[in-house]
Amino acid sequence: MAVPLPSAALCGVRSGRRSARPSPYANKQQMSNSSSITQFLLLPFTDTRELRLLHFWLFLGIYLAALLGNGLIITTIAWDQHLHTPMYFFLLNLALLDLGSISTIVPKSMANSFWGTRAISYAGCAAQLFWFLFFVRAEYSLLTIMSYDRYVAICKPLHYGTLLGSRACVHMAAAAWATGFLNALLHTANTFSVPLCKSNALDQFFCEIPQILKLSCSLSYLREIWLLAFSVFLVWGCFVFIVLSYVQIFRAVLRIPSEQGRHKAFSTCLPHLVVVSLFTSKGAFAYLKPPSVSSPFLDLLVSVLYSLVPPTLNPLICSMRNQELKSALRKLITGCFQHP
Repeated sequence: MAVPLPSAALCGVRSGRRSARPSPYANKQQMSNSSSITQFLLLPFTDTRELRLLHFWLFLGIYLAALLGNGLIITTIAWDQHLHTPMYFFLLNLALLDLGSISTIVPKSMANSFWGTRAISYAGCAAQLFWFLFFVRAEYSLLTIMSYDRYVAICKPLHYGTLLGSRACVHMAAAAWATGFLNALLHTANTFSVPLCKSNALDQFFCEIPQILKLSCSLSYLREIWLLAFSVFLVWGCFVFIVLSYVQIFRAVLRIPSEQGRHKAFSTCLPHLVVVSLFTSKGAFAYLKPPSVSSPFLDLLVSVLYSLVPPTLNPLICSMRNQELKSALRKLITGCFQHP
């Protein structure tokens, strides 16, 4: 008795051909389908031209705000010699990563809305996935390092210069960037080695691993699932390290006798803690929310929040309670107006 082939195994095989088992020819056809895809179709926000233009201008405003905020932080820290300390060195790296992550996805989404298209090339999708993973993973590693910086500054102030010298800071920042690069390289190579045959339409406004894996027509996507699980394990380890660091920090701060000292310690830690909470909560809800609360509109809204909001708000959060940074920024702006 002939057993019908599953639809995934028939990908690329003519409907008139029947067989009791998948033939080698069918497998070759299936594997070649991923290379036959020359472009992907991204999820549009709307089909109405007026709303597409509204989306374009809204994303342009968010993008310019992120460029302005992160650019001012980078310029101010690089310009003011008093800010050449480990905390501000890591903050400068954070601003660079925020600029990179938002620049990876927003300009393409704006261009598609402006021109009324959904297309992104196969190579463009791979590049977008690689760079977004690179910047996001490196940023989370950097946030972990920044929690260690605050822990040493408050809990071990006498050893701060030894544990966080200029050379150690450069090595830790380089390790964060290298971690992001290796993570992005492994995930991108693994994801785009999976044969795709179901469609070329993605249910997301930028290229994302889960949406690409939905197009897979074989069980080879399980390799990427295991790699994702390992990455989640590493991210969870970083999160635990951050939590334990802040438990020790708060215990040390509460033992400070003067109210002014406690206020100063909290003012240097709270912005980083808010950034970590914003970054973690948005990403966790995006990927760990139960299917029962999932809907196309909610998924799109959450993806916008976790990909656009942190890079835009981080400069404001980091500078809101930082008097040194605000003072240096005022001097920089005043100097620019006085010496055009």
